[in-house]
Amino acid sequence: MTSSPTWPRRSTGTPAPKTFATRLLHTGHEVDPVTGAAAVPIYQVSMFDQPGLETPGEFDYARSGNPTRKALEGVLATLDEGAGAFAFGSGMAALSTVLMLFSAGDHLVVTDDCYGGTYRVLTRVFSRFGLKATFVDTSDPEAVRAAFRPETKGLLVETVSNPFLRRTDVKAMSALARTYGALLLVDNTFLSPYLSRPLTEGADIVVHSATKFLGGHSDVIAGTVAVRTPELAKEVYFLQNAVGAVLGPQDCFLLQRGIKTLQVRMERQVRTAAALARWLAGRHEIEKVYYPGIGAVVSFRLASDAMTSSFVEALKLPLLGVSLGAVESILTVPARHSHASVPAAERERRGITDALIRFSVGLEDVEDLQADLANALGRAFREAA
Repeated sequence: MTSSPTWPRRSTGTPAPKTFATRLLHTGHEVDPVTGAAAVPIYQVSMFDQPGLETPGEFDYARSGNPTRKALEGVLATLDEGAGAFAFGSGMAALSTVLMLFSAGDHLVVTDDCYGGTYRVLTRVFSRFGLKATFVDTSDPEAVRAAFRPETKGLLVETVSNPFLRRTDVKAMSALARTYGALLLVDNTFLSPYLSRPLTEGADIVVHSATKFLGGHSDVIAGTVAVRTPELAKEVYFLQNAVGAVLGPQDCFLLQRGIKTLQVRMERQVRTAAALARWLAGRHEIEKVYYPGIGAVVSFRLASDAMTSSFVEALKLPLLGVSLGAVESILTVPARHSHASVPAAERERRGITDALIRFSVGLEDVEDLQADLANALGRAFREAA
């Protein structure tokens, strides 16, 4: 009788690939260990039969663990170079679970130019439970230092902020966090592990809205967390299991599939975004362009709020809505979409008006995007005159 084959067939002692492009495809979690299938299948189950009362299996209840999610989380830990990683039902589920590491009376210093959902959950949900937050410009280390208090337990930054795309120096923030004994939490959604791996720069926890560049195809809602130490991995797993904000197996499958093309997508999108930023800067219909020199998102301010409706209506190629990071370009008016939950007075203070546009660059040809934008800008400018 021949023995059944076992997978993976490659030696477990084989060194992991060093280049990011190869690691995307060869993480050690890409093959089903049961059958050798080229992708770990969708284990669409809620519970797992146990070998015996005294011999529990690895999986028991799908909230606590699922083979499809385990494979994805192994990929995520590899890409972010963390001690562990976790897949959640959305980016906000991921961030909210991480915020549960803190207690009533704790204080956080937070990027002021942050995603509207982050602002909302801190000011309208966690504030109810005694978690305090001060919002500052984290691109300015001295402003961050000045915001620390004796009760500050965490520093939450975005590598590239939303929607004005300001860069934050993760190494500088790590040094400040260590000085004051605080955890450094980094939202790396806009850059993805392809362009930035904050754990290697001293961050304790990195969060992604995997709906965006990691998934990349506008077909899955997901969030991810990767952590620097085994101790933090245990804490985050406890919270994930206790709260239950896990990613379902089908979405885990879709996300793992999307990740495989992350580098080739972003290489194209970043080139196009940089070209569009330069081109937009020369247009008389544009008051200001915001582009940090990295990433696939460009923000810009139209010459007047009166142009916005005509501009949006004239565009043919980009989708209009709240997301970003997909294969198709997506145009967002933050005041109406991603930051609509921020109070009007706060939006005004931050300069988030109808004239501010956030443009997530997709895989369309740059000349076609320019032509579409040029037509819309020209029409909007004429109609607003």
